[in-house]
Amino acid sequence: MAPTKTILRALAGETLATPPIWMMRQAGRYLPEYKATRAQAGDFLSLCYNPDLAAEVTLQPIRRYGFDAAILFADILLLPQALGAELWFVTGEGPRLSTIQSQADFDKLGPVEDIHETLNPIYETVRILRRELPAETTLIGFAGAPWTVATYMIAGQGTPDQGPAHALRQENNALFEALLARITAGTIDYLAAQIEAGAEVVKIFDSWAGSLKGEAFQKYALAPAREITAALKARYPHIPIIGFPREAGDNYIGFAKATGVDCVALDNSVSAAWAAEHVQVDGCVQGNLASRHMVTGGQELVDETRAIVKAFSKGPHIFNLGHGITPDADPDNVQRMIDAVRQQ
Repeated sequence: MAPTKTILRALAGETLATPPIWMMRQAGRYLPEYKATRAQAGDFLSLCYNPDLAAEVTLQPIRRYGFDAAILFADILLLPQALGAELWFVTGEGPRLSTIQSQADFDKLGPVEDIHETLNPIYETVRILRRELPAETTLIGFAGAPWTVATYMIAGQGTPDQGPAHALRQENNALFEALLARITAGTIDYLAAQIEAGAEVVKIFDSWAGSLKGEAFQKYALAPAREITAALKARYPHIPIIGFPREAGDNYIGFAKATGVDCVALDNSVSAAWAAEHVQVDGCVQGNLASRHMVTGGQELVDETRAIVKAFSKGPHIFNLGHGITPDADPDNVQRMIDAVRQQ
């Protein structure tokens, strides 16, 4: 049976007169209602693990803007926590984790089959959302890609160049690949559980894929995405998968065919015209307005939004930002963007 929801139609390869739209980090700190709910939760992790409140912040941008999809409110670092890493957030600085830099560190991690004990509240959030979302709104689940998750687990925090992870893969490749394999297996089980709970689409966020070059990109970005996609497609052949190898550049070309994903999400370091010629030829693309426009607004926001819609108009396209919306964004600019997409 052909899908009726607009995002599912685009993911199935249909070219729509008006592209469906959602926005990375659409539930977040730019919204006053999010700030109020987060204050109610107490801290970020408590919000992630409270199904009622996590569902509430997921629903807030749907109520306000009528996006075509809601994305589960969670964090890519919940999986390493479920695998046994210590995780905490430092206000104003971001996440911190216990580090994996030796075999002894790795040996402290738990088995993949134990992750669900920690992650069950996330699956409950998914179940709540499937009940509460409007009938026309698609529910997207997600996880971090193995390389990106590994960079945090190795360094213990985000780094500008992912240097600690690159160092480990060169100095102790066996340990690095064992960690990547553990994350990959955990990601498959995590996304499968989200699908079982009601996710209609899943997305794999490889935020630091751009720091992998040449053969390293093939081995540590492309190959894990292919493994995850193949495993999920074997169990759930009708569930679409979006891959986001951010800042992949020329490696965006052929990524869909090489991995089996149904859609390639694009950052804004590539132009829509280039991506339409080189990436959209293989199927659905998602993106790719620069998130700075959500801060600056004005006619430039409208013009760039319309230009992206036009560039991708000859094939399947889901409109989105090239990266997550930032906390300093103006909520009114989000509405301006949506109007520019829908009032072509």
